[in-house]
Amino acid sequence: MWSYYGTKKRLAKYYPKPKHDLIIEPFAGAAQYSLFGDNWKKNVLLCDKYFIVAKVWMYLINARKKDIQGLPDLEHGDNVDNFKTLINAERALLGFFCNPSSAMPKKTCTKRGEIAWARGKKSIIKNLHKISHWNVINGMYDDISNQKATWFIDPPYKHGGIWYHSSCCNNHIDYAYLAKWCKERQGQVIVCENSKANWLPFKNLHELSGQLHKTMEVVYEK
Repeated sequence: MWSYYGTKKRLAKYYPKPKHDLIIEPFAGAAQYSLFGDNWKKNVLLCDKYFIVAKVWMYLINARKKDIQGLPDLEHGDNVDNFKTLINAERALLGFFCNPSSAMPKKTCTKRGEIAWARGKKSIIKNLHKISHWNVINGMYDDISNQKATWFIDPPYKHGGIWYHSSCCNNHIDYAYLAKWCKERQGQVIVCENSKANWLPFKNLHELSGQLHKTMEVVYEK
């Protein structure tokens, strides 16, 4: 629904299809796996420790098309705080579009943001029906009860997750504990990382070309 740092939009098609009726994303972010293809038709439970991400999802899940249609257009240089009628979740949603691929919502709209929101607003309206049955919680990944599901686990990467909000960055993650927790989940388990990580026996998934260098995305499956 929006552009977020570490998004799996380009990678979603490479991951295994969900085997269960319930998809759980314990580090939800922009939830591109659950949105991909027909995955959205499943029951989906999103969880994110960063309260802003959870709040935006709560807003979108409960929003109607006219709510999104009523959001202001963004132009280069606009500051979201100047839109006084917006509620906090709407301001955060616009903030994520102000500078696409950011880990936190921004205040001032960039040129890229102006283009991104013009497209994004239409896309949200078109796809809003897909998420009306989803659920979201604001909390820790290990707050979720262990149940049979497709667990799509995309934590802040051990090497590179420093750009996330301080409440959920890699400095607060015990990767040994997380590895054990992942292995104990019931059902299908898909864990995302990059090739520098070794806290699980990852295998290569797909090479991505960035602006400065290439990176190899890896995956653990159970």
